[in-house]
Amino acid sequence: MTVALCMGSGIKAAAPADDFEYNNERFADLQMLRYKVHGFEQLTVKQKTLVYYLSEAALCGRDILFDQNGAYNLRIRKMLETVYTDFNGNRQSDDFKAMEVYLKRVWFSNGIHHHYGCEKFVPGFSEAFFRSALKGVDSNKLPLRKGQTVDQLCDEVFPVMFDPTLMTMRVNQKDGEDLIKTSASNYYGPGVTQAEAEAFYEAQKDTIDPEPVMYGLNSRLIKKHGKLTEQRWTAGGLYGQAISKIVYWLKKAATVADTPQQKDVINELIKFYKTGDLRTFDSYSILWLKDTEGMVDFTNGFIESYGDPLGLKASWEGLANFKDLDATKRTEKLSTNAQWFEDNSPVDPRFKKDECKGISAKVITAAMLGGDLYPSTAIGINLPNSNWIRKQHGSKSVTIGNLTDAYNKAAHGNGFNDEFICDPTVKDLIDKYGDVCDDLHTDLHECLGHGSGKVLEGVSDDALKSYGSTIEEARADLFALYYLGDPKLVELGLTPNMDAYKSQYYYQMMNGLMTQLVRIEPGKDLEEAHMRDRALIANWAFEHGKANNVCELIKKDGKTYLQINDYDALRQLFKELLIEVQRVKSEGDVEGARQLVETYGVKVDPELHKEVLSRYEALNLAPYKGFINPVYTPVLDAKGKIQDVKVSYTEGYAEQMLRYSHDYGFLPFINE
Repeated sequence: MTVALCMGSGIKAAAPADDFEYNNERFADLQMLRYKVHGFEQLTVKQKTLVYYLSEAALCGRDILFDQNGAYNLRIRKMLETVYTDFNGNRQSDDFKAMEVYLKRVWFSNGIHHHYGCEKFVPGFSEAFFRSALKGVDSNKLPLRKGQTVDQLCDEVFPVMFDPTLMTMRVNQKDGEDLIKTSASNYYGPGVTQAEAEAFYEAQKDTIDPEPVMYGLNSRLIKKHGKLTEQRWTAGGLYGQAISKIVYWLKKAATVADTPQQKDVINELIKFYKTGDLRTFDSYSILWLKDTEGMVDFTNGFIESYGDPLGLKASWEGLANFKDLDATKRTEKLSTNAQWFEDNSPVDPRFKKDECKGISAKVITAAMLGGDLYPSTAIGINLPNSNWIRKQHGSKSVTIGNLTDAYNKAAHGNGFNDEFICDPTVKDLIDKYGDVCDDLHTDLHECLGHGSGKVLEGVSDDALKSYGSTIEEARADLFALYYLGDPKLVELGLTPNMDAYKSQYYYQMMNGLMTQLVRIEPGKDLEEAHMRDRALIANWAFEHGKANNVCELIKKDGKTYLQINDYDALRQLFKELLIEVQRVKSEGDVEGARQLVETYGVKVDPELHKEVLSRYEALNLAPYKGFINPVYTPVLDAKGKIQDVKVSYTEGYAEQMLRYSHDYGFLPFINE
């Protein structure tokens, strides 16, 4: 599970910018940032080499995600890039500039649908312009089918790009619709229905297996001769060209592994990539979560299922990282006290773990982002996702410190707080405690929230179906919110006093009720799991606190603001909702999940939405932010052995994306 950044513009107080250039380029609703790899120079040569090899492995799966996000994405990207680099016409025309923005959005979203809202973005340039531009470049550089002309290519692909009624949502979560047929993601083949897919995987389950695999995690489900069959993502199967390159770099990484245990982890992952065996994936996951001693670490593979409307199949992602030793002392206080938090949780004792096993937490420095973690990324990760592994072996949690640092620097002095907070007392709370409590919320969410509780025997990982991701994120958020207001955190030295938590309570309520709405278009429902989770919590607490006037939306100078009148009562509301959400999760109550999500987490007040959009537009801020990766260059001795690795931060956004397409474009544009 991951925790996403709540708002790209940030409410957090920020330290003054240093000499490093964090801000870079802005286009559409996006802003590109740079992140600094603090401490890389202090690593040993062996550790630097390991980071380099794992970074290459993190980049080799880029095309996999593009294809998972939509069957036409690789072809469209190639068409756009060819025109972008080879166009000989007027590059200052409105059409060309609009195409450039569209291409940058495709790069950012790993496809033609918005990375967060999931809706298709329609080009701002004309079909006539793009057809003419494609006919003006070397056709050998275009993704043509065998015997296909450029005009035929345009006729095939243009409806996907330009028709706003076709493939409108990458992931559709609308209740009552066939979620596969109405989603453009490429996890299921033509003609496969939601009912067929659910029945296919339900039939595979062994209800008495105490260690069930995550069925369907690493495959595309298609119809062949009228029967459903899986195309496994393996080195010798679907996506094999890219997976083989990932394996190549993992093998190199194994030769310089930080610990013997890490070498075993890497070799087991290689075995999984070669076989596609989900029991091997489970054994790899167990080895990975228990490997906590080394300095350098990574994630690589088919991990999160947010991109599948059914929540079964996982998108590909990669991350190379190493420990932030000083900041990790903070998270270790939580992990070493995990049993106390579990024992004192307000949830039904039936849903508590008798023994918290193998829970580890650390703050990391991201060294390279790849796949579904690039350019937009999570700020916290808790893995593995398998319920039985978490119960028997535990989990590993990370907070990505240098990314939150980059977000903080970008948010400094942007005017967001002044626009959306009218109470000077609240502003003062946020100035004093915003950073520490926001980081602590992430730590609690990942380390203890996702690691807490248990499901009852016989409840499957996908029991909550399409609502599973939202409920799980809400559960972790509520756990974090409840304990942020606990004196135990002051006792542990994690918060300075019993007022600090209020900064995070205000932020979470304001964001869930109001400010996250800047991320969706007028008239749209909330679709993304993290947004639904925040809205569910805020709207539920707001409605259930009305009788006691716990929170209210007030008007001042014609603008709407949140006012919290009773923070203690708000904590009790979070407690009540945590108890219910844990019950829903533990019992696999899909109808209870549906009621919570559909009632509180989906619909948007159109008038409030309009107001928030207007106020935010006046700030001239980008609601979404993503990152440009650093570049690592090995320094070789006379025998070709790596004697050092240098890191640089000068590569531009378009330069990086074009290089990645060239250097890591391993998949065919068309699977024929």
